[in-house]
Amino acid sequence: MTILRCIILTFTTILLVNCQRETQVEKANRDKILLVGNGGEPKALDPHLVTGVIESKIISSLFEGLVGDDAESDSVMRPGAALTWEHNPDFTEWIFHLRPEGKWSDGETVTAHDFVFSYNRMLHPDTAAPYVEMLYFIKNAEEFNRGKVLDFEQVGVKAIDDFTLKFFLKEPVPYLPGVTRHYTWFPVPKHVVLSYGKMTDRFTRWSEPGNMVGNGGFVLSSWRLHDHVKVVKNPFYWDAANVQLNGVTYLPIENFYTETRAYLAGQLHVTYQLPPDLVDKMRAEYPKEIREDPYVGSRFVRCNVTRPGLDQVKVRMALSYAIDRKQLCDTILKGYEAADTYSPDLGDYKPESVLGFDPAKAKQLLAEAGYPDGKGFPRYSLLIGSGGTRATSEALQAMWKDNLNILIDIKALDSGSYITAQQKLDFDLALAGWVGDYLDPTTFLLMWTKGNGNNNTGWSSEAFETMLDEAAHNQDAAQRLRIFEKAEKLLMDEQPIIPFAWQAKTYLLSPSVKGWPPLLLDNHPWTAVRLEK
Repeated sequence: MTILRCIILTFTTILLVNCQRETQVEKANRDKILLVGNGGEPKALDPHLVTGVIESKIISSLFEGLVGDDAESDSVMRPGAALTWEHNPDFTEWIFHLRPEGKWSDGETVTAHDFVFSYNRMLHPDTAAPYVEMLYFIKNAEEFNRGKVLDFEQVGVKAIDDFTLKFFLKEPVPYLPGVTRHYTWFPVPKHVVLSYGKMTDRFTRWSEPGNMVGNGGFVLSSWRLHDHVKVVKNPFYWDAANVQLNGVTYLPIENFYTETRAYLAGQLHVTYQLPPDLVDKMRAEYPKEIREDPYVGSRFVRCNVTRPGLDQVKVRMALSYAIDRKQLCDTILKGYEAADTYSPDLGDYKPESVLGFDPAKAKQLLAEAGYPDGKGFPRYSLLIGSGGTRATSEALQAMWKDNLNILIDIKALDSGSYITAQQKLDFDLALAGWVGDYLDPTTFLLMWTKGNGNNNTGWSSEAFETMLDEAAHNQDAAQRLRIFEKAEKLLMDEQPIIPFAWQAKTYLLSPSVKGWPPLLLDNHPWTAVRLEK
C-alpha cells in the first residue's frame, strides 16, 4: 500500500469518526433547531383544553397573547398581538389596540373578533375548559360559564372594530397586561376551529399538525406521541425577520434522570428539571451548564378532603406537622427552600409563617382525631407523576411512618393519568405543585375557590372567598395585600394542601443557547432565543 493511499484512508477514517461523533446538539446548532426536554407528553395543544406547564411551553411558541413575554424581565410588558393598551382610572376598563400587520400562520389577518370568539369558546359551558377561571376577571364571565347568564353579549369583552378590543372587568385589575400573557387569554383562529366542527367541540382535528393555525412565532409541524413535538418558524409572524431559530423540538422525557443522561450525551440543549440528588455532582462537573434560577413556585401535598379521615382538619394538620421540611430540602430537594406557608416570595406580599415541624403536636392531633399512635388510620396512597418525584414521596412516606406510625402507599402514574386522577378526585393524597402564572398573590389563591378546575381537593370556604372578593375590590394596594394574607392564613389553618417547599428552577442549559437569562416565571420567549455553534 502506498504512503499516499494510507494517508487517504487515514483521513477518510478520521472524517467518518468525526461524523459519527457529531452530537444531535451540534447538528441542531447548524440547523438552528432548539432541542428541549419538556417533562412529559402534552395532554393537548388546544389552549382551551389544558392546564399544565408542559403544554404551555409548546403553546407559547404557536400562539401569542395581547401582551408578549420579555426576554430579560418578568415585569416588562412588551407589545404582542396588541401594539398599545390603556385603562380607565380605576382599572376596570381596558382597551387593547391590535397591530394591523398581525397574521395567522395561514396568512389571514388576526382581528379583535378572533379574540372575542376565543373568549366565548373558552367560557362557554359546553367547552368545559379546565382553566376557565383565568378569564373570570371579565365582567359576567363567571356567570356565563356557570349558565347564570345565557347571552354572551352580556360578557364584558367587545370588538370595537377589527383592531380594537375592549374589556369591562368585574373588579379593578391593575395587573391585567401580565395576565393576558397566559395561554388561556391567547386567541384561536375562528375560521379554522369552525372548519372542523362547532365552536364548543373538544379535541377536534383543528389542533393537529397540518391543520393547526396560530399567531405565534412558530407552526406545529409534527407530533409523534411519546417521541416529540416539532414546531418550525412561522413566515407570517409579524416579527419573523428577527426570529433566529428555524424550529424547536420538544422531547417528552418524563424521567429526569433519563433526561439528564440525554443532555450529557449531546441530545438536548436544555432540560426540564435536574434531579435534586444530582445537583452537587453537576455543580462540581458542569458549573457553566447548571442553572439554579429563582422561580415562583410551590410544592405541596394535595388532600382529597372527601375521603374519611382526610375530611378532618386535625388529620391534615397532623400530616403537616410530621414533615421535616428543612431536612427534606437539605437532603432531597436541593436548591429548594423549606416553606413556612403556601405562597413563595412575591415582593410586598408577606403571609404569616404558619408551617413547622412538630412531631409531638402531630401525634397529639392524630390522637384527637381518633387515631392514637396511628391505630385504625386508613391505608391511604400518595399519588405521584412520573419524573424525579420518587425520592420526595419516599421521604414523606418515611416521615409519616416515623412520626405518626402510619403507612402511606405510593401510587405512580404517567403524567396524563396523574392529572386526570386529581381532576376526578380519584386519589387520597397527591404530590403536587403550582407555578405562578403572573406576579400577584391571586395566581396562588384564586385556584382554591369552589368549583375551580385546579382546586382538585374537594375543599372550599365561604369565608376564604369573601376575603378574596374584598381584596379584589380594594383599591388601596397595601390593604389589598393584607387581606390576601389573611385569606392565605385561613387556607393554611384548614390545610387542604400541605406545602413543604418553595421551588427553584434547577436545570442544565447548553452554552450554545443564548437569550436565556433567569426569569421568575420561566417564560422564555422562543422568538428571542438563538443558537451559537
